[in-house]
Amino acid sequence: MSSQSPPVLPITNLQPTTTTTTTTATASQPPLPPHALRAFLNNITESVRNGFSQRRPFTELIDRSAFSKPESISEATTRIRKNYAYFRINYLATIFVILAFSLLTNPFSLLLLVGLLCSWLFLYLFRASDQPLVLFGRTFSDRETLGILIVLSVFVVFLTNVGSVIITALLVGVGIVCAHGAFRVPEDLFLDDVQENASTGFLSSFLGGAASNVVASAAPIMAAARA
Repeated sequence: MSSQSPPVLPITNLQPTTTTTTTTATASQPPLPPHALRAFLNNITESVRNGFSQRRPFTELIDRSAFSKPESISEATTRIRKNYAYFRINYLATIFVILAFSLLTNPFSLLLLVGLLCSWLFLYLFRASDQPLVLFGRTFSDRETLGILIVLSVFVVFLTNVGSVIITALLVGVGIVCAHGAFRVPEDLFLDDVQENASTGFLSSFLGGAASNVVASAAPIMAAARA
């Protein structure tokens, strides 16, 4: 009588599952907010709108009865300082309009400037750190990208007519502001509410507040992008 052999159970070799650290590291990094650029632009618009709301009426700016020739250079300097303290926002708006008109009449310079700004925004400021810059099949690190953008900025500003257009527009705007401030008699202006701001810097009331708000709002966005 032959003995029956025990049944043979099938053995399945289970392959160990491995998880890649690359996937884990990528998943642990927060993605760039989809509306980062929109939020950045909205904060800039809101800051500019709040600053521009503090402008003086342009009827006071161009009141022909309030113009007279200054007696001396010291009087002209005093007038410029007082008028600047009162018409600060109007003066900055005038310079901005002249700069915008100069760029619009030079479309090539405007395209170069817009392209340079977009390069800084999309290639460095709002680019996530886990997405390296790849151009022509070559991967560039953050330091190399920053160096390329700096060289590109120097080339666009100083080796093209962009720099000359901007500098010329700024000089014309500052000249118009100084001429108006020297010939505008400030005695009829209500300077009591701006005396505390008369000793502040050129961009303190308008661009200072706007820049601080923009930097404060953009800091979390850029931190998330560079994390």
